[in-house]
Amino acid sequence: MKTFGRVLTAMITSFNNDGSLNIENSVAIANHLLDNGSDGLVVCGTTGENPSMSKEDKLALFTAIAKECGHKGSIIANVGSNDTKSSVEFVKEVSKIDGIDGLLVVVPYYNKPNQQGQYLHFKAIADASDLPIIIYNIPGRVVVELTPETMLRLADHPN
Repeated sequence: MKTFGRVLTAMITSFNNDGSLNIENSVAIANHLLDNGSDGLVVCGTTGENPSMSKEDKLALFTAIAKECGHKGSIIANVGSNDTKSSVEFVKEVSKIDGIDGLLVVVPYYNKPNQQGQYLHFKAIADASDLPIIIYNIPGRVVVELTPETMLRLADHPN
């Protein structure tokens, strides 16, 4: 099983004053974190403004950080959303980026799927990539919790 290290930092994403993505500064932040104790990074996590970024900006950021910093530590890309079909398509694109070590996928928010719906959501995403999946379960944010029983079912998946 792939290990990502002991300290994974959910890094912030840098933006310019006009709201556009500042890739250069984001890479500098990533380098700083990896040079100062982080074993890996979660890029575009909930700290990194994921819901408000375009798919193109996320892909550009994942690519730049993986290329410039991937040799220093694990790079985990947040690919989760509440839409299974969009998540699966995005996972396929992100999985092609050299240097991405794993994928963060949040429990579907807003929709409030039942346990079978959550199982099918995560299974579809895991089936779409060979990269390991980290499930991010935040009951206070998603209104519905992924139960231990559903996690055990998902643990049977190789990813």
